[in-house]
Order: sequence, then structure tokens, then C-alpha cells
Amino acid sequence: MERLPPAAAANVLRCGGVLAYPTEAVWGLGCDPFDEAAVLRLLAIKQRAVDKGVILVAADLAQFDGLLDWNALPRDRVEAVHAQWPGPRTWIVPATARVPRWITGSHVGVAVRVSDHPVVVAVCRAFGQPIVSTSANLAGEPPAFAFDALSPDVLSRVDGVSDGDTGGLRAPTAIRDAATGAELRAG
Repeated sequence: MERLPPAAAANVLRCGGVLAYPTEAVWGLGCDPFDEAAVLRLLAIKQRAVDKGVILVAADLAQFDGLLDWNALPRDRVEAVHAQWPGPRTWIVPATARVPRWITGSHVGVAVRVSDHPVVVAVCRAFGQPIVSTSANLAGEPPAFAFDALSPDVLSRVDGVSDGDTGGLRAPTAIRDAATGAELRAG
């Protein structure tokens, strides 16, 4: 499959497609988080239950405007989260009503990251908003740290593959609770 530059990758997302793209550590699957059909298709490709929720990644903090309820957190916790971005740190932040249930799953918060990975940043900028980010592997299978490790089954079901390489981290990003700082998934 042809590897796409950021503008073409963003067009795949605009058309309701599912995109494979490199992140800080692993290859991810992404789509428009506000397109329910696209998210449900992504989850079907991955064989992941909708109640688990998915991560949203953005090029900058402004792309999360109106999606995160920063007022539900103490000021020092907001500052702690902001101090970690951009970078490979994912936080669970209280979500506003604008974040659909097919993104949050059974949770009240939403997992979010302001990435510093050049491909993620470029695709999100070209798309003009955050995108879904979940590892590009079948549920329960190990994540792909390199393009060559992507499952042929997963690759055959996506609509596009972004150009680029992962950022070289040896584990998927840690996930922390913004309200407490507690680590929910080790990185």
C-alpha cells in the first residue's frame, strides 16, 4: 500500500476512512473521532470493544478546545498536565458532553495526548482537529513497533497508511489520571 503524506492522510480521515500511522512508540489506527461509523469500523478492525474507549491525539492543546472540562480539575493538576505536553504522555481528563460515547466508552473522562511526533502533528494539523489513536494490532496481540510488524490482516482493512516511522519509544505511552496523577498504564 502506498505511504501517504500528511495532506493525503488527512483526506482519508475526511472521507470517513481508517488510517494506519506511526506514533511515538507503535503504529496506530486513527479516524475522525466525531464520525461514529468510522470509529466503529476502526474498533471492528481491531476487534476492540467500544466500552474500553480510545485515545485522542492532537497537534496542540487548542485542538482540544471544548472537549475537555479543565474546570473539573484543581489548578495544580491542570498545570501538571500542561507541563507534560507536547510529548508522549497520555492523560485521562474529564470530558465535556461534546466527546461522544464511542470515544469515552464506559468512562467519564477521555484519554488525550498532545503529541510531539512529527507525523502525528502534521496529520492532525492537516486534518484540523484531534484524531483517534489506538494501537494498530488486533486486541490482545502485541503492538507493532515498526511498519514491517503490522499485521497483514489489519493493513488489508485500512483505507490508507501514513508515511513515516515511529518515534523509537520501547513501550506504548503511559496513561495517567489527570485528577490524581496516578499511573493507569505503565509506559
